[in-house]
Amino acid sequence: MDNYKGKTLSWRLSDGVVELALNRPSANEIGLAMLEDLERLAASLPELESKASALILFSEQKAGFSAGADLRELFEGAQQMDASSAAKGVRAFLNRIHAVLNRLDTSPLTTIAAVHGVCFGGGFELALVCDLIIADKMARFCFPELRLGLIPGFGGIPRLKRDIGNAVVRDLLLTGRSINATKALSVGLVSQLAAEGEALRLARSTAAQTTKFDRTTAAAAKRFIKPLPAEELRREIDIFCELFMRPAVMDGLRKFVENAGPHPYLP
Repeated sequence: MDNYKGKTLSWRLSDGVVELALNRPSANEIGLAMLEDLERLAASLPELESKASALILFSEQKAGFSAGADLRELFEGAQQMDASSAAKGVRAFLNRIHAVLNRLDTSPLTTIAAVHGVCFGGGFELALVCDLIIADKMARFCFPELRLGLIPGFGGIPRLKRDIGNAVVRDLLLTGRSINATKALSVGLVSQLAAEGEALRLARSTAAQTTKFDRTTAAAAKRFIKPLPAEELRREIDIFCELFMRPAVMDGLRKFVENAGPHPYLP
């Protein structure tokens, strides 16, 4: 379908470019509702790919691109089950999100993430699926999962390793610190830096450029330079699930959920 409006996102196709807007208050947390909308996107990709050259992924939320996985939903779901059922539920969710993100990763469309504000955890992993990340100067990138006793679970580690040097990967993963857009540009994570509030405009001009070229050639080039790290992605799911049910993780999630104050999105 050329146009869609769901609970957490919408998209429209115009002039050979699909624009997909994330719009789940307060910071595009990724839970079951967004997963279902993303699965609708994946199901619609064959039709969209026959008509478009590029896809832009951006956020309509002021806080930023995405603060990551819906930790409240994750914790409350685990609390309602015994340990074995909770582990199976987490694995099922990860398998579903990986299937969607892998499909977007390997789409013949040129995919562009236009990022502002927070781009953390699962939101960072969603941006990493895209071929290009265009960030406004106030954007920040972070993997905060170690604070909860976890690793990124949506494919972030293999995709980040594919794109940039291991020293930066280890720093992001093992310290939980955020980096700003200027640093992200310098290490090759971001391809273009925009003025504040201008990332989407720059993404649109970049997408328009891709419509000038033969799509078969562009798709072949993408397959050559952007292989899917399938085995590492499967291993990441296994490690996440091994870690998830430890008491330290449940304690970390409980503290996060019970914190009534504003969450420190910028470490």
